[in-house]
Amino acid sequence: MQTVSDIAGLRRSVAVIGPVAFVPTMGNLHEGHLSLVRLARREARAVAVSIFVNRLQFQPGEDFERYPRSFERDQRLLEAAGVELLFAPDERVLYPEPQTYRVRPPAMADELEGKFRPGFEGVATVVLKLFNCVQPVAAVFGKKDYQQLMIVRGMVRSFDLPLAIVAGETVREPDGLAMSSRNGYLSTAERAEAPRLYRVLQQLCGGMAPSEGMRELARAGWQPDYLDVRRRSDLAPAPAGEGERVVLGAARLGATRLIDSVEF
Repeated sequence: MQTVSDIAGLRRSVAVIGPVAFVPTMGNLHEGHLSLVRLARREARAVAVSIFVNRLQFQPGEDFERYPRSFERDQRLLEAAGVELLFAPDERVLYPEPQTYRVRPPAMADELEGKFRPGFEGVATVVLKLFNCVQPVAAVFGKKDYQQLMIVRGMVRSFDLPLAIVAGETVREPDGLAMSSRNGYLSTAERAEAPRLYRVLQQLCGGMAPSEGMRELARAGWQPDYLDVRRRSDLAPAPAGEGERVVLGAARLGATRLIDSVEF
């Protein structure tokens, strides 16, 4: 595996090994990320992965500085997974000057996750920059961050970008907890409680009202931000029985904020 940290070197490497399928990450990798790498392998001759903790998508007071970073371990995991190219830029590489040009997502980005963590402009901006740097034929995103997946798909469609967006299924621990880099923040007691979010989302798929799900989480000591049922195609509100739907939720357990989604 080749590791590069500059854009010119990245483009030279892609020209040699390409075409590539791309998996953008913020590092601290787990089996969920590796499942996306395996999915990318089906899309192109070579796989490129990026590791970059993107300051633009963190709000003041969030965990940008303490976001878990495990670069050497991540390198070993990616090499063992057969990844051909790792792009690991410094902030000064992707943002050599203040990023005054931004990608403004549609109004849907201000709902659900965007209402509580308004960072999708930063997500869309860095993803567009990464796409321009890597120039992949496909990029893979996980369904756990369902709203992010939909925003990236919409951006690619709106700007006629020449790549396919591939969705990877959420990878879960044996007790149902969605794998996440932030799970490491949980205490032992919180880790035992954390699968409740997934169970509540499953109950919403079965007809429980989102308001009741919020109450159940609150009774168990959570601070829920939202639970909602939306249409899969565009995340518009979805009345009961209307086509393919997805349940999305986010809640804070202690100091850790967890998100999850379930299609049905």
